[in-house]
Amino acid sequence: MFPDEDTPNLLFDGVRFQDLPICHIKCSLNNTILALTDRTGKPVAMKSGGTEGYKNARKGTTVAAQAAALSFSSVAELRAIKNIRVIVKGLGPGRLASIKGLQMGGLNVVSITDRTPAPEKCPRPRKAKRL
Repeated sequence: MFPDEDTPNLLFDGVRFQDLPICHIKCSLNNTILALTDRTGKPVAMKSGGTEGYKNARKGTTVAAQAAALSFSSVAELRAIKNIRVIVKGLGPGRLASIKGLQMGGLNVVSITDRTPAPEKCPRPRKAKRL
């Protein structure tokens, strides 16, 4: 289903789409951070690979991202949250694993948005070699 002009008013268990809580996922090469906010952007909960006990290079793995998402979904269920929107930033290895962990934890992922920042201008190239 693609978004249209009626999307903000769609109901999911009696809650409008635009009023659903948002799960922000930031995936870097070193870690995956999940943050839950309400519709206004006020933070509710936060988990990462580091808070799950993974240290150093293991924080950036898919296993750590999935474990963080599973514990994140249990925190969301304690707050009576069942349906969420997901916003993903970054190109780390935990992108798909974290979404899979949210679904395995029992959360209904309504929409997935990719907000990875793309540079408008590339870096300046290296100087040309002189022969």
